[in-house]
Amino acid sequence: MKYFNPANLAIIACPGGDVFANEVIGHLRQKYRHSRKHTEGDLSKRYSITPEQASLHIDIINKIVVRGTSSQSGTDKNTDRPFKVPVKFTRFPNGEIKSEILESIRGKDVYIFQDVENRFPVQFSGGEERYLTPNDHLMTIFVTVDAAMQSGAERITLVIPSYPYSRQHKSKGREGLTASRIGKIFESLGVNHIITLDIHSRDIMNSFHKMRLENLHASYQIIQELSKMDGILNDDFVVVSPDTGAVDRNKFYASALKKPLALIYKERDYSKLTKDATHSNISQIRLLGSVQDKTVFMADDMLGTGGTLIKGMRLLKENGARRVICAISLPLFSGNAVDYFDEAYKEGLFYRIIGTNAIYHDEIVKREWYVNVSISRLFAHVILRLHQNQSVSSLLDNAAVINKLLAQTIVPEPQNELPFQNGDI
Repeated sequence: MKYFNPANLAIIACPGGDVFANEVIGHLRQKYRHSRKHTEGDLSKRYSITPEQASLHIDIINKIVVRGTSSQSGTDKNTDRPFKVPVKFTRFPNGEIKSEILESIRGKDVYIFQDVENRFPVQFSGGEERYLTPNDHLMTIFVTVDAAMQSGAERITLVIPSYPYSRQHKSKGREGLTASRIGKIFESLGVNHIITLDIHSRDIMNSFHKMRLENLHASYQIIQELSKMDGILNDDFVVVSPDTGAVDRNKFYASALKKPLALIYKERDYSKLTKDATHSNISQIRLLGSVQDKTVFMADDMLGTGGTLIKGMRLLKENGARRVICAISLPLFSGNAVDYFDEAYKEGLFYRIIGTNAIYHDEIVKREWYVNVSISRLFAHVILRLHQNQSVSSLLDNAAVINKLLAQTIVPEPQNELPFQNGDI
């Protein structure tokens, strides 16, 4: 990895995204330490100088190239770059939110983190803790982006693993295209990039004029976790799409794992509103394919109340599935969803739920049935490449690294050819 000077890289964490930002910063520091040590060794050998002298030369170059770099000792290897910019967030009694950046970010490449689905208390100035709604978190993004623009940031990237209002991406009548409108508001505020995870609809990506959206996927991390589960990938295994909207995603898993693909077909009554796991708008549900005595794997982008998924798991068990494992990129677990899944687990409807740390959770990660996988390193890689103006295509299309992982994990066995080609996630 090439050496990079992080003096122009600034990270701002909104109250809801503070935990995720800290995890990503940990990986960025590790990358910086590794690249700096490698560069020092390379310079030491090439010019017959000591690593300490090489370190001094690096610091001198940094100060010349980057304006405003603070003075540092030549013996200080600077291996613990702070990255994080201190920001004061104030919530006024009437509910208004103010963001005040406490050090200069003029001319810097700024990354603003926020978790709009964080339902746990977040802290404001003065130690005040508040529970915020997605709308509150969204407003925090707006005022923080505005503060960064007013402070002279050269480039602003939003790091929002869960894209706000992503389910409002198409209009069926007198409805707003809110997902698109939110993006256009970001763009009008001066945002250059958005980094998100498994966006609900690709149509959202096509609604901007200049702003770019990097849509990441957690498929490698999920398959890596599957490979750790007691040889499950060598079981009699079938991938099942939980609905027609998730076919492409599950086709990718089936193709990568070289397993058969089945489908759960659902008919919905859209005159009814899904309130919780026991009150959904599904009128009929049926299985297309065989799961008899098989380990079943299902993947979806998000889990809200969980009612649809629980109905699907019940159908699979009724059709003879031995074990059911689900993977969710954005585990919202809205309302009383956790309680419903506790009951479903006791009933034996599923074996494990694999979720990512894209959305902060406290209690659920302690559940026996829940497996938390980290996507912080992936986001750190993308931020680093964007900061260095390098390609991120190899991180967006992770089929090659998945194939390499599976070659070391799955015991080869004769398989029937799948009736489809390698699809997109």
